[in-house]
Amino acid sequence: MIKYPTLDEVVAIHLRVTEKTGGSQGVRDWDLLSSALGRPQATFGGEDLYPDIFLKAAALIQSLSSNHPFIDGNKRTALGTLEYFLYLNGYELVATQREKVDFALWAENEKPSLDQIADWIKKHTQ
Repeated sequence: MIKYPTLDEVVAIHLRVTEKTGGSQGVRDWDLLSSALGRPQATFGGEDLYPDIFLKAAALIQSLSSNHPFIDGNKRTALGTLEYFLYLNGYELVATQREKVDFALWAENEKPSLDQIADWIKKHTQ
């Protein structure tokens, strides 16, 4: 059974990230935050739209980053939430801090496909 971060956990990640790295704290749009957190769990016709952990992880970071639910620190919060999601499910993101930052920037700015994001996550997870 796949475990997902809760709304409260993601807000706590956001607060921790912005305390540590700077920026304004707070949720800009609760509906966009809820939508981003629900996307990896989406189904159609009783089937998961994102059938494996890496596609779910990709959907999560893509939605959190692009929905901009927070006032500031959306990419940083998305990356922290990705790492927490993987941790909850027995995985670890294995990359340098620079590689993680570059990944988060690439995922948001270059608009890669969901499969490309999932591939990067899979290659950097153990």
